[in-house]
Amino acid sequence: MEMSNEAYKRLADRLAPKSNTPVNCAKAFAIGGGICVLGQAVKNLYLYLGAGEEPAALWTSVTLIFLSALLTGLGLYDKIAKHGGAGTLVPITGFANAVSAPAVEFRTEGWVTGLAVKMFTIAGPVIVYGVAAAAAYGVIYWIVRQF
Repeated sequence: MEMSNEAYKRLADRLAPKSNTPVNCAKAFAIGGGICVLGQAVKNLYLYLGAGEEPAALWTSVTLIFLSALLTGLGLYDKIAKHGGAGTLVPITGFANAVSAPAVEFRTEGWVTGLAVKMFTIAGPVIVYGVAAAAAYGVIYWIVRQF
């Protein structure tokens, strides 16, 4: 059966699940905000325990990465993401999830071809373009500072 692009679009629109955008936005805001509040609470705890500003920020990042990878390994991060949507993409936790989720999924294929290769399937382009963008911005900043 051949179908025109317009007919296909109408069919796809009719069959696609409808989303409640205001509710989804509110959930994403609440979950993402909750992750940020958790991060601030962890940083405040490290500051209270006597860490300086920079070490507290570093250990907060490490803690959030660890918690995200742990929740991913336990299968809980996906359940949170199901309700929080884009709110779970808060950069550090979302990136940790993006690295650890494929590693968990493909661990049965072995250490190299499963875990190591698949771990960077999603995160690899982010790392590559992130490093390239940082280098380009650094060069631009250096040029601007010369004048």
